[in-house]
Amino acid sequence: MNILLTGATGFVGSRLAETLNDKSDIDLTCAVRRFGAAGSGREVVVRGLEAETSWSDALADQQVVIHAAARAHIIKDEVSDPLAEYRRVNVEGTLNLARQAAESGAKRFVFISSIGVNGNINNRPFTEDDEPHPAEPYAQSKLEAELGLWAIAREAGMEVTFIRPPLVYGHNAPGNFGSLVKWVGKGVPLPLGSINNRRSLVALDNLVDLIITCVDHPAAANQVFLVADGKDLSTTELLQGVGRAMNKPARLIPVPANMLMFGASLLGKKAVAQRLLGSLQVDISKTRNLLSWEPPLSVDEGLRRCFLSENRF
Repeated sequence: MNILLTGATGFVGSRLAETLNDKSDIDLTCAVRRFGAAGSGREVVVRGLEAETSWSDALADQQVVIHAAARAHIIKDEVSDPLAEYRRVNVEGTLNLARQAAESGAKRFVFISSIGVNGNINNRPFTEDDEPHPAEPYAQSKLEAELGLWAIAREAGMEVTFIRPPLVYGHNAPGNFGSLVKWVGKGVPLPLGSINNRRSLVALDNLVDLIITCVDHPAAANQVFLVADGKDLSTTELLQGVGRAMNKPARLIPVPANMLMFGASLLGKKAVAQRLLGSLQVDISKTRNLLSWEPPLSVDEGLRRCFLSENRF
């Protein structure tokens, strides 16, 4: 099977490229901005994820496109209109790729979306059938890309599959998880010892396994899937698990969550505090039942692999 992968140099994409490249029945092509960037599979240089990008060389003879490239969360975004910039890349660039993929004869387009399409916080687990409530420009752009891909699929007959992961953790993970790991590793006391929220997470290898399952599973055609490890944790439990995986005690101070939220609001850090203190759970029943899929790794094993020099199945 011929597969084109975008985003092959990113956190998720690089692991996915490595895993796909090891499979004898897959001929992998990675779209990159410079030769030698991906390190796996055949490489084709493309200008970038733009509305005017030509994908003809990269799409030649490809049966499946896995689209993992995106303009992702930027902590200190310096553009004047972040939503417009997210739309330019994540919506216009994605739909340009999808149209050309359909025209070239690709059978399936697997889109790595975000649980942010559903929302940022909930009182019950999200499902694929929930009405979308994106709260940030990045998530809004992912929703708009999904809607555009549905339209292309209907017009061109190309199958689409959407995967919406929550926080993805793994070796050298970026973002909030990476920051938490650094704090625990340095022995920094954290006021997160009595947080009773529930968060769904997904180990990098579990997400990669589901993506590969969706490449050719008949039941994955024209479906949305949520993904997680199958065991939800509080922020306190997550930090304790990170400490065990690192063989270092997590130094956690029990401070009430409402006090932490109040302090964060005063400092203009309410959004950051919500990710640490609020709940976000996903229901993966559909993913399990429709695809007969189970997360290969437990949470404990997923955390343990974060700190191995070789993170391989």
